[in-house]
Amino acid sequence: MFKLFVVAAVVAVAAAQNPQDAQAQVLVSDSAVNPDGSYNYRYETSNGIQAQESGVGGQTAQGSYSYTGDDGVQYQVTYVADQNGFQPQGAHLPVEGPAPEHVLKTLQLIRANPPRDDPNFSLDALDAAIARLSGKK
Repeated sequence: MFKLFVVAAVVAVAAAQNPQDAQAQVLVSDSAVNPDGSYNYRYETSNGIQAQESGVGGQTAQGSYSYTGDDGVQYQVTYVADQNGFQPQGAHLPVEGPAPEHVLKTLQLIRANPPRDDPNFSLDALDAAIARLSGKK
């Protein structure tokens, strides 16, 4: 019952923000889930929302979505989600600057002396973080 209340509240807030959104219709909806765990989906609505994603369940995903903001601007986000986390890209998203030098030095020390008893530690993820934080993508 509580979940129904939360869903109803979210729908009510969305409808109050933009009446056009409350009347939106689904124009396109395609999806497939394959026996190997791979999947894809795509949908478009009459109020200009579009999304698509493909991936392998629980391992990787890549996709994009777009919508028109309250300011009338069309926003688009593309993303990858993998062992390095959710990585969105969009012209409107903030971009972090390089990390302070002491942070990069600490990460390099960890890279040179990786923990040997942590099964969740990933050199690839650490290398990706170092590259991202140093401004070298």
